[in-house]
Amino acid sequence: MTNPVGRPRPARVALFVTCLGDAFYPEAGEATVRLLHRLGIAVDFPLGQTCCGQPAFNAGFRQAAQDVARRNLTLFADAEYIIVPSGSCAAMWRVFYPELFANDPALGAQAEALAARTYELSDFLVSVLGIEDVGAAFHGTVAYHASCHLLRELGVSTPPRQLLAHVEGTTYVPMDLEEQCCGFGGTFAIKYPEISDAMLRHKIASLKRSGAETLVSCDAGCLMHMAGRLRRQGETIRIMHLAELLDTHETTPPHSA
Repeated sequence: MTNPVGRPRPARVALFVTCLGDAFYPEAGEATVRLLHRLGIAVDFPLGQTCCGQPAFNAGFRQAAQDVARRNLTLFADAEYIIVPSGSCAAMWRVFYPELFANDPALGAQAEALAARTYELSDFLVSVLGIEDVGAAFHGTVAYHASCHLLRELGVSTPPRQLLAHVEGTTYVPMDLEEQCCGFGGTFAIKYPEISDAMLRHKIASLKRSGAETLVSCDAGCLMHMAGRLRRQGETIRIMHLAELLDTHETTPPHSA
């Protein structure tokens, strides 16, 4: 059986869990594994994986980024697909690894081949597996934040929304600033904290205007940034990675008899 990209449906994938996912949102990685298992796909987790190299790359430390990328090229060389529960890190693999090794014919070819097999989770589910309904159930109103790298570097816009639309019990309420940056941007938030905070204030105001009870995104960095502001403001809006939502199976609405 072939999938929408014209390849046989994969039976096994490799997971790149990301630094922020590992340190701050391990539940997102765990949910990703459970979700893929439920869909009949085995998951490998190459030991020794660390960072994708994006912080060094964005800060201008190209050699350090190459060192990290070279390690990942070796660790994931045999993977049929590399699944990344982060648009930011997936963009590093797909867009910037080939750029890092553009002047090295051997590593450049390896980076290009690996980039073609690397997918952010929602894109993999919809574009590769052809699945929009994963059997999830979550009762409540949910807003979606389109993270910058997922939307602008990878061009992934509809898959997360398609998946949200098929979660039983969920009412999707768009934010008026849904596709506007939250202000995190990795090192951007550290170098330009005042600008970052101003952008975050606008984003949170948009979220509150939507009336959503839960905010979902595909990037741990954005979730961490927005969760911090919500916590400092004493807000009760829940923050979830999309993988967590898709791994939820509520049988009854909250507070039901």
